Amino acid sequence: MAKNKQMTKERIIKVIAEICRLLIGSVFVFSGFVKAIDPVGFAIKIGDYLVDFGLQNFKPLALLVSINLSAVEFTLGVCMLLGVYRRYTSILTLLFMLVMTPLTLYLALFNPVSDCGCFGDAIILSNWETFSKNVVLLSAVIFVLIHHQKLFQCFTFRVYWFIVLFVYVYCVGFSYWNYNHLPLLDFRPYKIGANIPEQMAIPDDAPQDVYESIFIYEKDGVKKEFTLDNYPANDSTWTFVDTRTELVSEGVKPAIETFNVYDKDYNDVSDILLYSEEPIFLLIAHKLEEASDERIDAINNLYDYALERGISFYCITGSAQKYIQAWIDITGAEYPFLFADDVLLKTIIRSNPGLVLINNGTILEKRHYKDIPEEEYMAEVLNDYLEEKQTNNKGYRWIYIYLSGFTVPLLLIWVYDYLHFRRRKESEDE
Repeated sequence: MAKNKQMTKERIIKVIAEICRLLIGSVFVFSGFVKAIDPVGFAIKIGDYLVDFGLQNFKPLALLVSINLSAVEFTLGVCMLLGVYRRYTSILTLLFMLVMTPLTLYLALFNPVSDCGCFGDAIILSNWETFSKNVVLLSAVIFVLIHHQKLFQCFTFRVYWFIVLFVYVYCVGFSYWNYNHLPLLDFRPYKIGANIPEQMAIPDDAPQDVYESIFIYEKDGVKKEFTLDNYPANDSTWTFVDTRTELVSEGVKPAIETFNVYDKDYNDVSDILLYSEEPIFLLIAHKLEEASDERIDAINNLYDYALERGISFYCITGSAQKYIQAWIDITGAEYPFLFADDVLLKTIIRSNPGLVLINNGTILEKRHYKDIPEEEYMAEVLNDYLEEKQTNNKGYRWIYIYLSGFTVPLLLIWVYDYLHFRRRKESEDE
């Protein structure tokens, strides 16, 4: 009977260890994947961290850290799911969590950034939610490390090295591709097909921000706080000192809180862009002093194409006038310039510069500067959208291709491993 109890206990431990393995692996794979889809966005978040910790001199390394950190996280997740290097994977994952858990506790306590960026723009968690998630993961990792020998293995030890190398290199390549183009999946409110005015709207019945006024009075050298319900309005023994307003509960926020674009005379022209019945080309460069002129001929040709057909074409930037003039001198740009906050522009498109086609507030097309088409092709794109053809599933199609390019090699490795090592070992055991 004692033996049966021991076997039942072992089975329970194994089941818990496997559940923890699946939880950790799934979270790490998802987290690494969404960061690899948008390496520029994750680099921006890393830059925010560096500034907060007084390490702004290291900001030029943010993109390199972004690509490699997402690849490391993704690789650890895959290794955890497949049971590859179970002990080493558990140790490295534990070290990762021992760094991230105190960091997220600091973020929760002092709130230097509102979102840690652990799931990119796919899932936004508050800092306290992120810390709670990390506490759960840390506990699961400790349990997995203690019982790592009980975890299921998909492969034999002989192919471990190849799996780790393949997964890491593949994720780095995937992330670098997204950097050189645009994210295959766009989780931001400015994705293709989104209507900006609709993203800015809040339903009439949505909860609003609730604030409370705090009044500070003093009596006999003692200060005390009161609310609007109990402050001593008719008690002259109290002396008013100060007042402040506190947020009691936060209401629903729109996906896009502000969208302000100005002309050279500082007139707000946002409505002109958002409610135009005709398509508008927007060349967006959050910083012209850092923008690439690699495809400037294609940009200028596209402007000529728009000019000939009476289509509006603007460049929106967050740069000062001297940088605009420098850009004009270098590129021969003749299009008009508008101005907006550079954070807004980086959110709209992860390219400097990047091309956006908008019509009546709806984003019809977004292109990295490396993918700006020749004017003949853009004519076809315009015709497609004006005829209301559905062409917005390109990102999902490419995701399927990339996932196939990842899973098929792993499947082939498993077949090779089974035929050459696992089956041979099973035959020898018999």
